[in-house]
Amino acid sequence: MKKRAKQTDAGTETDASASGDRQFVTALQRGLDILRCFRPTDGALGNQELAQRCGLPNSTVSRLTYTLSKLGYLVYLEDIGKYRVGVPVLGLGYACLSGLKVREVAQPYLDELAQHAGNGLLVAMGGRDQFSMIYVACARSEGIVSLQLNVGSRISLARSSMGRAYLAATAPQEREAILRGIEARTDKERWPQLQSEILRAIEEINMRGFCLNSGEWQADVNSVGVPLAPLHGSGPVLALNCGGPAYLLPRERLENDIGPRMVEAVRKIRYAGEGGGR
Repeated sequence: MKKRAKQTDAGTETDASASGDRQFVTALQRGLDILRCFRPTDGALGNQELAQRCGLPNSTVSRLTYTLSKLGYLVYLEDIGKYRVGVPVLGLGYACLSGLKVREVAQPYLDELAQHAGNGLLVAMGGRDQFSMIYVACARSEGIVSLQLNVGSRISLARSSMGRAYLAATAPQEREAILRGIEARTDKERWPQLQSEILRAIEEINMRGFCLNSGEWQADVNSVGVPLAPLHGSGPVLALNCGGPAYLLPRERLENDIGPRMVEAVRKIRYAGEGGGR
């Protein structure tokens, strides 16, 4: 009988022995899961907090945090007995961003979309990390009202328009595997509705190139998502979104204005990225 994966805050813990994948190093995955537990809004975290977030025993977490601190990926604060993320992690992040050349191509189009949206509304581009979407580029217009999100912020893969747009652009086999993981992490009573919302968004993408989200990620926040798949299959699948308070982004505006503009922006980004704009 196959052992079910343990669900954690950081993602899905895969049992390598159960899956039969002898190349998979579970200890390495657990160490990376510890690093994933830290969020941009966090201060320092202790072993007990990390154990709760990643679903690992305290003793395992203690060994992992000790090792990560010896390597510099975590910094131990003796006065409070907790850890913060070390500078080497930032180096990995910048190495990732510098490798995403599409960011440079996309930024002017994101800026243009944000200026058109106005009122401090946010336009972003992101990629998937397990069951989250991480912003890799952002633009916002001047204004008082704005979602407090920036490069590095995480939002839900399953509940956000960006995440659903990403799912629409993935290959069917990969999408089914991700959906199984989402189902395993979702309350049984909640899953049918969530699944329906995801499938509806995918259908919207297939029909008109964008999907709408009205308060399904956060109450009173509306957004629109558009997938950004590489033109010839090389490079990661990404997605764009534009979101903000519902009174600034009513469904009618998203459907008739912002959504179509974002689809056109994605077309231009893909064309420019392939050298068509040179």
